[in-house]
Amino acid sequence: MLALARNCGKLRCSRALAYSTLPEMPPCDFKPEPYTGMGYDEARKIRKDNLHSSLVTYYRNPVYMTHGHMQWLFDSTGKRYLDLFAGIVTVSVGHCHPKVKAALDDQLTKLWHTTSIYMYPSIHEYAEKLVSKLPGDLKMVYFVNSGSEANDLAMLMARLHTGSFDIVSLRNAYHGMSPYTFGLTALGNWTYNMARGFGIQNTVNPDVFRGPWGGSHCRDSPVQTIRKCDCAAGQCHAKDMYIEQLKDLLRHSCPAKIAGFFAEPVQGVGGAVQFPKGFLKEAYEAVREKGGVCIADEVQTGFGRMGSHYWGFETHDVMPDIVTMAKGMGNGFPMAAVVTTPEIAKSMSGVLHFNTFGGNPMSSAVGSAVLDVLEEDKCQENCVDTGTYMLKELAKVRDEFQIVGDVRGKGLMIGLELVTDKETRNPLPADQVGDVWEDMKDMGVLVGKGGLYGTALRIKPPMCITKEDADFGVAILRKALQNHKEKNGL
Repeated sequence: MLALARNCGKLRCSRALAYSTLPEMPPCDFKPEPYTGMGYDEARKIRKDNLHSSLVTYYRNPVYMTHGHMQWLFDSTGKRYLDLFAGIVTVSVGHCHPKVKAALDDQLTKLWHTTSIYMYPSIHEYAEKLVSKLPGDLKMVYFVNSGSEANDLAMLMARLHTGSFDIVSLRNAYHGMSPYTFGLTALGNWTYNMARGFGIQNTVNPDVFRGPWGGSHCRDSPVQTIRKCDCAAGQCHAKDMYIEQLKDLLRHSCPAKIAGFFAEPVQGVGGAVQFPKGFLKEAYEAVREKGGVCIADEVQTGFGRMGSHYWGFETHDVMPDIVTMAKGMGNGFPMAAVVTTPEIAKSMSGVLHFNTFGGNPMSSAVGSAVLDVLEEDKCQENCVDTGTYMLKELAKVRDEFQIVGDVRGKGLMIGLELVTDKETRNPLPADQVGDVWEDMKDMGVLVGKGGLYGTALRIKPPMCITKEDADFGVAILRKALQNHKEKNGL
């Protein structure tokens, strides 16, 4: 007992020391040139006077970024930040990756733009390479410029192909901000007070942490929710109940035939929410029984970020009819795509349809280079190794702090939800979430926020981060949580 007490005392001492001192930021061999452009105050004034007021900035004192290198960002003063949000899950292989930059530089000396009414090499090379990454008959690609555009187009394809109109999505989902996709996105804090979503139904979100059903064996993740579960092996009461909610909606709120069903394999903006194992598979079956097609929104989850598989839908053992993608496919370059089967693609051939910039020579060169780098740099493998390591380290943080209610995710698609306490799971007040989030930024680590209440810290870094980076990020989070604890007398 005495030895145990001594060990516990040492543990308390080591934790106290860790809380009182900041860890050293991992080294970086890149040093940006001193910034000499527009000043911070002038930029803030222009943002206020000339940029649309809906374009919000992160943080009370927004950071003014001027350079990026792999997993690092640098502000106008030269301060370095570990980027654990990747430009909203967009920088896949690393900021200004040299091989992607070289591919763009090479294309810039040859051909910038013609539109796809003419043939040019890069779009054909890229299309063949991209569809080779997809299973089954997903072989026809339509290039666009953003995730919203891709989902917009996927809705059109589903409706044309099926001859039906109604589409189902999940509550807490985010599928874009275009007038067409507003109905698919089902988060109240992203919803204007206007008519939206004609022909779109939103079913109960199968959230095993915050939803009505969930337990400690539901997720395909190294870390499970703290909610208890009495399910026998191979059974999932939560999954069955959420499927029944979907079927009930299909029975009562939809016509005999529907157009389709949208789902992110893991909800991104919604806070890295994972569904119970088996849910998506049974949901696809129910939708197809109603004549609908199944659309996988891979805008945030695709290109190996989930680690175990290249596409998020593969982690659910399902085969979609349409796949939408964006963000990481261009590593920050504005590009997106819809991939579908030849049969569904034919449904659009009755009239002219066109996208001016989709698949232009520059974006095709960038996209092709990103695919090469993902393989050469073993980014998917790193998502397994570093992502799993980070999830397990974050689970330790959850066990240390009462306000950390949940840690969830797979690969480098991670969420951490802040609560008042683990028993009620009530959302932590926004000002307190902001204190933790701001504190992390001030100490050199950038993370996102998400979820209906803005209480989920979103950790979705460039796929090149190391375990050393993960240790630093976790240490800074722990320090910010300890600061919150002391400030609030907890």
